Amino acid sequence: MSVLSARPAFRWAIPVAVIAVVLTAGIAGRALTADADPSLPPRTAAELLVDLQTSAVTGLSGTVVQRADLGLPELPVSLGGQGSSEFAALVTGTHTLRVWYAGEQRQRIALLGTLGESDLVRNGRDVWTWSSSSNEATHLLLPATDPESEQPLPTDLPTTPQEAADAAVAAIEPSTAVSTDGTAVVAGRPAYELVLRPKTGESLVGQVRIAIDAEQKVPLRVRVYAADATRPAVEIGFTQVSFEMPGDEHFDFKPPLDATVTEATPDDLPADATEQQAPTMVGAGWTAVLVTDAPDLTASNEETSEVDAILGALPRVSGSWGSGWLLESALFSLLVTDDGRLLVGAVDADRLFEVVSG
Repeated sequence: MSVLSARPAFRWAIPVAVIAVVLTAGIAGRALTADADPSLPPRTAAELLVDLQTSAVTGLSGTVVQRADLGLPELPVSLGGQGSSEFAALVTGTHTLRVWYAGEQRQRIALLGTLGESDLVRNGRDVWTWSSSSNEATHLLLPATDPESEQPLPTDLPTTPQEAADAAVAAIEPSTAVSTDGTAVVAGRPAYELVLRPKTGESLVGQVRIAIDAEQKVPLRVRVYAADATRPAVEIGFTQVSFEMPGDEHFDFKPPLDATVTEATPDDLPADATEQQAPTMVGAGWTAVLVTDAPDLTASNEETSEVDAILGALPRVSGSWGSGWLLESALFSLLVTDDGRLLVGAVDADRLFEVVSG
């Protein structure tokens, strides 16, 4: 299924994307000096935050390894389990991606799986998605005057360390303690370690560690730890990176002659998409809960059948608010109610029950 189509706000991908949102909990501006390696000059936490926001890399390419150990049930490969080359697979197991970036209008991400490869390619107004396992491609021509065409191609999940770090520091509030923790070597490059910790003990997130390239000032690795954990629940980082401008050949995508090609438009949304409730955030910072519409399981198609099968494997819960299905993991909890609501946040189930009852 094309990532350009409107996907239901479920799947394992959505909770992880929401965690990226709640990681926008703010940072209290404590200027702590990095215990830097002698080969690197000391940098304060505040200076590193400025580095993240002011880096001006115009081109890069590299290999990214992403690992997710959220305590989720193992999905079959066909539904996005480990070994799948579909982007939904990024929420569990270990995966390898290749990335190329040559400015806001030329980008490519390739997810490599045992069953093939999936690509997202933007070259100016042309946007392609490609799945080698199904031999299907989707082409979208962005409007020449559409302001959104000047923005990077959105995806369900952060697919580079830069995206993950941007999500973590997008909104600064006094709910987060920020510090530095020496230096590291990532993809053969020296980097500073920036550490974000929620000040509240009510979040399932313990800390976020961002390794920032000492020269280019961009994130090379992001690790997210559950509370009291010593191993990251989510890690995404470069194993090889080059800051040279990628060649045009990486963005000039042409599907195979025998591929099934679908032409899409920016208005290619389900008929009922405009009728859905706009997502809302209850609370702020690390304990925020996203509330939105659950997928419509009354429709009969491949996607709703997959969601229905996943829901059937989850425990049933009930309360004064009604009843539904509950998913709990190391970093987030998710509740789908029988009356069609979906709640998710980096909090325990009791917090979701509190929100849904309100």
